[in-house]
Amino acid sequence: MKIENNTVVSVTYKLTNHKTGETIEETTTENPMLFLYGVGAIIPEFEQNLNGKITGDKFNFAITSDNAYGQRSEEQVALLPKNIFHDENEVFNEEQIAVGAVLPMSDNEGNQLRGIVVGVDEENVTMDFNHPLSDVDLHFDGEVVEVRKPTEEEIKHGHAHGPNGHEH
Repeated sequence: MKIENNTVVSVTYKLTNHKTGETIEETTTENPMLFLYGVGAIIPEFEQNLNGKITGDKFNFAITSDNAYGQRSEEQVALLPKNIFHDENEVFNEEQIAVGAVLPMSDNEGNQLRGIVVGVDEENVTMDFNHPLSDVDLHFDGEVVEVRKPTEEEIKHGHAHGPNGHEH
């Protein structure tokens, strides 16, 4: 079966920084990346590079940062009042809210975000909401492990389910 819209695709790959060669992520046959092709859940150019491939096909391609996670923007760095990080006892946890910590947050509209703490001072916490891979040109080297028809439930939910079925 060929990879096309509404097929469930399982791939293994090694993701590296295209410029430096540094390994970013690596999947295995025991834990491949599984997704429903064509629903917009992953980088569009990643999908385009897999279109028409079949089980066993290998792939090797690069995606520029502009076509992946974009360029880093200073507009995505926010200075937030320290008191919004206080717990129910009005205590600021310095170990938890420290430089380098990745924190789940939400904006005024309820959208879920992940921010990296890049600074803490007496009154504020500086958070960077840029994607960790912004500014990074990506290189994927991998193999198509499986291509199959989705179940009705996968189509209804808009994503692939793992080998144990519904996992959310």
